Amino acid sequence: MDRTILFLDLDGTLLNDQKEVTPGNRRAIGEALRRGRRIVVTSGRPLKSSMAQARRLGLAGDGCYVIAYNGAVIYDCREERAIFRQALNPEDLYRVYDEAARRGIYIQTYDREDVVIEPRCAEDNARRYCAAIGLDWRYIEDVRRDLTEAPVKALLIDYHNREPLEGMERWLRTEMAGRVDCFFSSRYYLEVVAVGMNKGAAVGELCALLGSDVQASVAVGDENNDVSMIRAAGVGVAMANGVQAARDAADYITERDNNHDGIEEVIRKFLL
Repeated sequence: MDRTILFLDLDGTLLNDQKEVTPGNRRAIGEALRRGRRIVVTSGRPLKSSMAQARRLGLAGDGCYVIAYNGAVIYDCREERAIFRQALNPEDLYRVYDEAARRGIYIQTYDREDVVIEPRCAEDNARRYCAAIGLDWRYIEDVRRDLTEAPVKALLIDYHNREPLEGMERWLRTEMAGRVDCFFSSRYYLEVVAVGMNKGAAVGELCALLGSDVQASVAVGDENNDVSMIRAAGVGVAMANGVQAARDAADYITERDNNHDGIEEVIRKFLL
């Protein structure tokens, strides 16, 4: 089958360890676009950060889309609008916040532009996270009162000890089953989204919106939150530097890693 649409994770996949695109990857992406292939930046990052990366990489024009917040938002770059958005139920969000507070775990959420945190949360976590993805952050007094709309994601962070996040994950999977979904996007980050929202679901949603057979898609990732899209795509690819769960789910594992033109390898093997 002719492969016509490529779903690309950012960190650890398209981007190298310096958060840059290698020259070989850039050349191959340009060639794929010239041949009419669609490229979809697919990230756990907020939309604003994902779009900034897409523009910087030249992936924000015709034929380009962005999946952000681990699948909760799909954005059409040509039309400059979201074509899909699924928010968390506010009552579910509040319950997650209450449990995070009870356990003393840092938690943040998002408005249209910024990361927002409550005063109890340590600002050094917000500062470190925002520096890595190029966003601003600000305080709000209370998520129950000060959010202007229901957000699509909450994020729990612990840069020093994964165990509290693992305990929170167990609570979410039992007490919030059927209400929210959760998964690790790195060893530091535990993501919380509306039930059914993940990168794999977004692969199917966008293919349906485009009238494209999902079997014509290729998806590439390296982390636990990429497993669903690796499984959903016609060809699921894990990076050589990927975690074991991504490698186990993949149809193909790259020979090259994210620092050595791994995406060029995928494009030339499956899309050109």
